[in-house]
Amino acid sequence: MGRPAFPHIPWHGPDSGACSPRVLGINPWITDFAAFNVWSRPAGLLACLDMLRRSGATVALLDCLDPTWETRPDLGLKWPAPGKYGTGHYPKEEIEPPAPLAFMDRRYSRYGLPREQVKEALAALDPIPDAVLVTTIMTYWYPGALDVLDICAELWPDVPRFLGGTYATLCGEHAARHADAHLQQGPLEAPANWAAFWQLIDFDAPQPPANAGLSLALDLYADPVYSLVLGSRGCPFSCEYCASHALYPRFDQGTPNAVMETIQSEYERGVRDFAFYDDALLVNPDRWLWPVLDALPETCPGIRLHTPNAMHVRHLTPEVCTRLKAAGLVTVRLGLETTDFDHRHDVKLTRDQWEAGARNLLDAGFDLDDVGVYILFGLPGQDLSNVEQAVRHVRSYGFRPHLAHYTPIPGSPMFETACQASPYPLADEPLCQNNSIWPCVPGGFNWDEAKRWKLLLQGIGE
Repeated sequence: MGRPAFPHIPWHGPDSGACSPRVLGINPWITDFAAFNVWSRPAGLLACLDMLRRSGATVALLDCLDPTWETRPDLGLKWPAPGKYGTGHYPKEEIEPPAPLAFMDRRYSRYGLPREQVKEALAALDPIPDAVLVTTIMTYWYPGALDVLDICAELWPDVPRFLGGTYATLCGEHAARHADAHLQQGPLEAPANWAAFWQLIDFDAPQPPANAGLSLALDLYADPVYSLVLGSRGCPFSCEYCASHALYPRFDQGTPNAVMETIQSEYERGVRDFAFYDDALLVNPDRWLWPVLDALPETCPGIRLHTPNAMHVRHLTPEVCTRLKAAGLVTVRLGLETTDFDHRHDVKLTRDQWEAGARNLLDAGFDLDDVGVYILFGLPGQDLSNVEQAVRHVRSYGFRPHLAHYTPIPGSPMFETACQASPYPLADEPLCQNNSIWPCVPGGFNWDEAKRWKLLLQGIGE
């Protein structure tokens, strides 16, 4: 299935009628100083559209971060060619930074589909929706969500609009003041949210379908070059810098049959690159992960698996590493945080566990280029010399260090500490939660320091 011609947005599901609402989901643009596509998909929105369709609704998707239509250079729709394993750049348009970020000496851009084409495509949507769901992936990307909500309000003033995702859930007071929409805070399948949604669009609420929240409407993407795997939602751990529990309080795991059906369906459409979106991929692997990985080499030969969300190193036993390698894992990301093992903010990891996990990966046959290690940078009160030590430590193993720039997230245990350490109004203005400004680093973002860290990551000048 190729991409449709501009400006077509297709509906999927039963024929619309009195008992079948039409629900349009929109993943808005990124507005930021930098953005790169690392197998990005709006998993929460796709879960919502899936459960609504399986409850009788007709659904459509407009993802402003996907090359939705066939390439039309004359319309400004040319999308950069995909890079390694389907990752790559977004098209972008430089825009004025919002007032709270005007102090930054960096270019600010809107990333994704051109705004006027999005507006034209929405205006051409026929029939019009009975409800619009807009998601937000990062709190500080809310300008794109507010913009697309305004477009929908202009086109269809009487159609209920819903704003969900990270910004709506974690910055509810700010969103209530600025968004012309009903706030969808937390999972749609939660009983109160489910009942309220159907009531607001004036339809009787059916029972939520089985596997709600874990089944995704991935088929709404035409001609995808990558896809995602979601075997669980939530996280059993409570890292101080993370708001996973505020976003999804439980830790739910799916079934191997459901996960395999999703992978096989996407594989049959030509997809070969799959990214795991699980926050705790290696927890209780017998539940779904091992049956799936054991089946993949025969059922989906040539598949390539990626773990952009860091795996927990302490779970990387020789058996785990061998099974991951045999199943087709090619992109390994690990969460080290720091080599100050006595003062950690995440799941407890000892030096012995780190060294054993690293050794087990190499013994299983992973190349050094396959393995990237996230090191937290910019925590409130952090001694950055410890970050330098961690970078050199990772490089001594031959792995590639990556700075995971700290984002102050409302709802995380560390957020109050971040508010006290930062000169910016983190609690009042989500734009100031942007990790690009180094919100908790004394002095904030600095080009000279950014260059120094880049060279250090590359091992230049040591």
